[in-house]
Amino acid sequence: MNSTTNFQVDVIIPTQTKYLHLIGSIGEHIGRDLEDFSGDRDALAYHLNLVLTEATTNAIKHSNSNDPKDTVRINIDIQEQELIIRVYDHGQGFDLETVPKPDFEHPKENGMGLFFIKTLMDSVTYTKQEEGNILEIRKLLI
Repeated sequence: MNSTTNFQVDVIIPTQTKYLHLIGSIGEHIGRDLEDFSGDRDALAYHLNLVLTEATTNAIKHSNSNDPKDTVRINIDIQEQELIIRVYDHGQGFDLETVPKPDFEHPKENGMGLFFIKTLMDSVTYTKQEEGNILEIRKLLI
């Protein structure tokens, strides 16, 4: 894979956690295979695996899981100097700014995934739209 070549990976999965390994490994392979990335590829691979797994987990967890036809779409857009991940879901949505920071003294599951995503990536935004929600995560590749 050459990072100067723009390309996209688009995956649509049912809202089932059995697909999390697939999504994480896609991110891992992208991180390891970016030819022009001058940083630590193993670290990038690990971070992309973690971020994609956490973002997809949240989308599944907060989706309209009563509908067996509900899906989560994961789009990974690799550009020359930036990687953009978009996770689309049909859940009730949330306000990114009001998610509390995790309590490391008494860790619980809530908030840990978003904390890792915000810590490891360069920007995170969340938009509620009529047709669904979009979590957009950006990582600079320079």
